[in-house]
Amino acid sequence: MLSIFDLLMRYIREGRIRLDPRRHTSLTTFNDACNYGRKSLKTFGHGYFDEARQITRLCAPNFVEMYPNREGNYCCGGGGGSWAMPFKEERVFYGRLKARQIKNCKAKLVIASCHNCRDQIMKSLRKEYDLDIEVKYLWELVAESLVLPGRESAGARS
Repeated sequence: MLSIFDLLMRYIREGRIRLDPRRHTSLTTFNDACNYGRKSLKTFGHGYFDEARQITRLCAPNFVEMYPNREGNYCCGGGGGSWAMPFKEERVFYGRLKARQIKNCKAKLVIASCHNCRDQIMKSLRKEYDLDIEVKYLWELVAESLVLPGRESAGARS
């Protein structure tokens, strides 16, 4: 089994993909997903905490941590299938700690690796808690940061 984190790290190490860190200049943070973090740590003995941060920093070097983070991070409230359930008020209530974490770290770009986390933060918490942020998947950040052949001098963009 190979995770997206392992695959991206391999491609970066091997030089198969090159990333331009000038394309994302906003203060950026990474959201630790429960499934890729704590659940993977418990189930497989390895939580995906550092790989995603390394990849994020290569794409967006203006990086800040949320606290607590890694296995101590707060759930966004969208996990365990609750994003797809009709319990919006409860989901938003449980996400209040995540919203506070995001506000406190002052990031303008939040990177998520989990579709539930991304949707919860982007579609619920951003609106309900007035978060002035952009939310992207980790692989979306990587795709936007790719240096394509013939476009090495594309310049910076936010």
